[in-house]
Amino acid sequence: MDKKIFKVKSLHESDDYDFWRDKTYLERIEGLEKLRRSIFGYDPSTERLQRVLTITPLKRH
Repeated sequence: MDKKIFKVKSLHESDDYDFWRDKTYLERIEGLEKLRRSIFGYDPSTERLQRVLTITPLKRH
C-alpha cells in the first residue's frame, strides 16, 4: 500500500519564501515562466502573435 504524507505550510513558513524574497522581480518572472511552460507545455509556433492580412479593394473615383 502506497501512503503519502505531506504537510501544508503557509508561504511565510516555507523555505521557498526566503529563496524568492532575495530574487529580483525579473528572476521571479523568469521562474514563473518556467513553471507556466512546464504545466501548459511549450509550442514555438504559438510564441509569436498571429498576423492577419486583409485585402481591401481600391475605390476608383
